[in-house]
Amino acid sequence: MPKPKHHILVCTNTRPPGHPKPSCGSAGSQNILMALNMGLMERGVQPGEVLVTGTTCLGPCEQGPNVVVYPDGTWYSQVKETDVPLILDEHIKNGTPVEQLKPDAVWND
Repeated sequence: MPKPKHHILVCTNTRPPGHPKPSCGSAGSQNILMALNMGLMERGVQPGEVLVTGTTCLGPCEQGPNVVVYPDGTWYSQVKETDVPLILDEHIKNGTPVEQLKPDAVWND
């Protein structure tokens, strides 16, 4: 298999009901994971060219669902299923990160 051009990590961590801290899984990250995979297939991306992997906790749970795109290490926060085409078309295809989804646009210090 050739080296992938991109590796997309999607936090799918889910905490038990009643846990005081939110989780990406309870915010719909499984749907984002599926939408990314389906979107790549719909765009004719060859298998292995872009990898999509579900992960456990990436850290900033309050800003989830969180997605990280490597090799450039771009973080996206509060990602919705409707954001997936932007990530695939702007970032993966055209190489331009989606500014409105980057943490500096949504994280509060």
